[in-house]
Amino acid sequence: MLVKEIFAIIQEVNKQGITILLVEQNAKMALAISDRAYVLETGNISIEGNAADLLNDPRVKKAYLGQ
Repeated sequence: MLVKEIFAIIQEVNKQGITILLVEQNAKMALAISDRAYVLETGNISIEGNAADLLNDPRVKKAYLGQ
């Protein structure tokens, strides 16, 4: 419940035109509300792009979304 409330607040702040840098372990929820995303592995960007594209990327699904 608390996580959903926090994500709702983040979305409201973003609707006001404020840019947000979100660092989050819950990849599915983070990608669902993001415009762009970066995947870090051992301190390096391994995948980047439109969040909706990453949400559907087979590599991201397998490694981070449990699919």
